[in-house]
Amino acid sequence: MRHRDYVAQREAKDEKFRAAREELRPQYEFRRALIGARIAAGLTRKQLADRLSTTQSAIARLESGAQMPTLDTLYRLAVVLGIDFTITPKEPITARPHEAA
Repeated sequence: MRHRDYVAQREAKDEKFRAAREELRPQYEFRRALIGARIAAGLTRKQLADRLSTTQSAIARLESGAQMPTLDTLYRLAVVLGIDFTITPKEPITARPHEAA
């Protein structure tokens, strides 16, 4: 059984599991957006870390969810990756390229 199928089955059967996934969805979506933006920029974790004057392990902690970013870190990520993070109550967190002014 694939992981995605297991999760779908578990969500259908287990209310607590479904509620826990929904509660953690914003953090999960942030991690997906960050990883996607880094890959779209053609950067490795090490390259991104170098541009942020931090370590590869710090980037790994952000991407794994072991650490949530500060506002300062979000700002620096947005500048280095050329993206805007959007956080709204109705939609998951997204990362979009900066629009030309």
